[in-house]
Amino acid sequence: MDITGYQDIADFIRSNYPSGSRIVEVGVGRHPEVALLLKNDFDVICTDIHEEGPHGLNYVRDDIFNPDMGIYEGASLVYSIRPPVDMQDSIAAIARKCGADLIIRPFSTEKTDLRKYFRNFRCVNYKSAVFFYYKKD
Repeated sequence: MDITGYQDIADFIRSNYPSGSRIVEVGVGRHPEVALLLKNDFDVICTDIHEEGPHGLNYVRDDIFNPDMGIYEGASLVYSIRPPVDMQDSIAAIARKCGADLIIRPFSTEKTDLRKYFRNFRCVNYKSAVFFYYKKD
C-alpha cells in the first residue's frame, strides 16, 4: 500500500530546507518512499527499531523511547509517516531536544497534538499531502 501524497511531502521538504540539510525519518518501516525521494538532496538518516532497514538508505537502528541522541544532532527536520499515537510524544521530544522542526503525517483518522513541545505549528494541506508541521521556537 502506497502512502498517499508521499511525493508532495518530499516536495514540501525540498522547498523549505536547503540542500544538504540533515533530515531524520523516525519509524521508516516498510515505507521509505519519502526518504528515497530526498536522499540525493539531503543528508537523510532513517531509523526504526528493526535490525535491518530499507536498502539504499542510511539506516540506523534506534528506539525512540530510549534514543541515541547522536543520530539526531544537527538535524534541521525530524519527520515520521503514520507513527502510532504512543510514539508521537517521544518523536516530538527528540525533535525539540535537538532543535529541529517536526513533521508528523498521522493516519487519516488520527489527530496529532504536540503543542507541549512546539508552540508554532499548523496543519498543512500541500497538494495531496496533509500533515502537521511543527516549527522550532
